[in-house]
Amino acid sequence: MRVKRLSLVLICALMALAFVPAARHALAEDAAKTADPGLSDVLTDLLHGVEGENATSGPDKRVPFGREEVQLSFAPLVKQTAPAVVNVYASQTAKVTSPFEGDPFFEEFFGRAQPRAQSSLGSGVLVDPSGVIVTNFHVIKGADEVKVATADGREFTSKVMLKDETLDLAVLKISSDKPFPVIAIGDSDALEVGDLLLAIGNPFGVGQTTTSGIVSALARSHIGVSDSGYFIQTDAAINPGNSGGALINMGGQLVGINTAIYSRSGGSIGIGFAIPSNMVRAFADAAKAGLDFFERPYIGAEFEAVTPQIAESLAMEKPTGALVSSVDAAGPAGKAGLKPGDVVLSLNGTSVESIEALDYRMATLSIGTKASFAVLSKGQQATMDIALERAPEGAKASEVTLHGRSPFSGAKVAELSPRLAQRLGLRTDIKGIAVVDINRDSPAADFGFQPGDIVREVNGTTIDTAATLAQIAQQDTRWWRFTVERGGQILRQVLRY
Repeated sequence: MRVKRLSLVLICALMALAFVPAARHALAEDAAKTADPGLSDVLTDLLHGVEGENATSGPDKRVPFGREEVQLSFAPLVKQTAPAVVNVYASQTAKVTSPFEGDPFFEEFFGRAQPRAQSSLGSGVLVDPSGVIVTNFHVIKGADEVKVATADGREFTSKVMLKDETLDLAVLKISSDKPFPVIAIGDSDALEVGDLLLAIGNPFGVGQTTTSGIVSALARSHIGVSDSGYFIQTDAAINPGNSGGALINMGGQLVGINTAIYSRSGGSIGIGFAIPSNMVRAFADAAKAGLDFFERPYIGAEFEAVTPQIAESLAMEKPTGALVSSVDAAGPAGKAGLKPGDVVLSLNGTSVESIEALDYRMATLSIGTKASFAVLSKGQQATMDIALERAPEGAKASEVTLHGRSPFSGAKVAELSPRLAQRLGLRTDIKGIAVVDINRDSPAADFGFQPGDIVREVNGTTIDTAATLAQIAQQDTRWWRFTVERGGQILRQVLRY
């Protein structure tokens, strides 16, 4: 009898427990119907990250809501983009000198110095199904051979289509019977600080690796790795070997080429830099067009930074923009009315914070179009349309290769024109005889001459033509005194050779 009572009590308890959640759910529904719907909606919106009237980000950007969203994965995005990221292997033969070189007695015992092979490792991104790859210039610098390994294990010998040390960009070409997977180039100007990013590359040669992070900052300059002076900063882990790899957004688009890191140990500390994709697109288009160097639009004006002192003298609230330092009266800027002392504040409606920002914006525009410049001139703001032209060739002076027993032997020189100056990464208003190219196994290379050096004087003679320098290089003398301008600095040298 007692057992039957206990069983009856147990059954009643279980039935009560089953009715409790249903009752709670019904009470919650009744409370929701009677509660203030405005307050309920506001709370729901706050939990889901929907912005109010004073919000600044778009409605498609919010914090994760719920466990399901926290557990979301980047795996589908990686599967979509990783096959288009390749490994780049560059090799070169380094010249090795021996203290016994030229001595027949010691060479008999120690032998001649043998060339030593050197190699570098980096990454690249396929941006065209035909096999066009974008990477960093420093990955292939000085290479005799550049090989590319794709994600599926195939290996190709590549051809360098275009390279530019000032931008630290290079374009390679590989060929196959089948189209290659690619990553579409996105709009880097659409990035905002805080946007999610993925970095894909081959750090330390361990194999393809993906790391995640956010946009830490935009328009970083004075990094010291190239003259583009306009970088995306990210905390996605970037290490040696990642150079040339892809920085992609959540839409699977290429928004940058990973280029450099700030580190005291050689490893990532969360400060990495990438070249914006808008610059990458312009450079890749120049390579596919068959250009021998990356041409920037020419307007016939040079610019300098706006310092706090200059800003104060011009009654500007803060030092911003780019100060016009010189104008070619016959160039597009001169014809449009731009004058020295004017300050460029914006280009095509986008503010120009610095001279680096102006150089970057200009480089991404197309030759043959017009650009709208907002200018501060004599205290008044004005807008002028300036044509973007190809830099003029000048007198089309021929390039001369120097010979003879001189430190200049093996150097190719020519008279500077705006187009040649642009090709060498110099100011387009500089005049003189510049070194265009250097034979690697020549005295000029051994003595440290570089493309872009401007020879001003040799053995007391001012150098005003390439023919004059070629004649002096043939002199029969062991003593050489010369003056060279490099990067705006004057270098004087006296040596016996």
